[in-house]
Amino acid sequence: MKQRISIVVMVDAVGALSDRTLHNGNLSLVDDSSAGSRHQGTPDLVTAVFPGQVVQWTPIHVDVQTPVEIQAIEFLSGAAVSSPAGQAGSPHPAESPAAPAPGVVPGARVDATGSNGFENYDLLVWEGIVPYDMTPGVPYRYRLSLRLHEGPNSVLHIDSPALLRV
Repeated sequence: MKQRISIVVMVDAVGALSDRTLHNGNLSLVDDSSAGSRHQGTPDLVTAVFPGQVVQWTPIHVDVQTPVEIQAIEFLSGAAVSSPAGQAGSPHPAESPAAPAPGVVPGARVDATGSNGFENYDLLVWEGIVPYDMTPGVPYRYRLSLRLHEGPNSVLHIDSPALLRV
């Protein structure tokens, strides 16, 4: 078992800002888990993890002139993952209020510096530890909020990625 799982968050910021969505090919999520992750290269990535592993998210922007940073990662209430695009079910799940997942302290503010993230030139890396109280085989969806440049409409989010304890 690897001690660290890396998730690369590749964003076409110009496309996402133009379309006002992270769908339509504007977001690609890829991890290096050897435990059988699903939907690599899509916004519907389900990353296979083990308790105690460190999961690290790194944003990469395709357009060198439009910076991308992770603003927040919040686990959603209800663990069920909706079907990915191209399968039965809605490809864009309804917005649901974020709620803490097992192992998360309710009301705790999430930011990169408080979650052991570190500055690396233009990259802001987020990381966390997989809690031991996750139910095996149940995907835990999370909201990934990304800040694309600056301005009132610069934050977009997606609720389709998940972590899956194997």
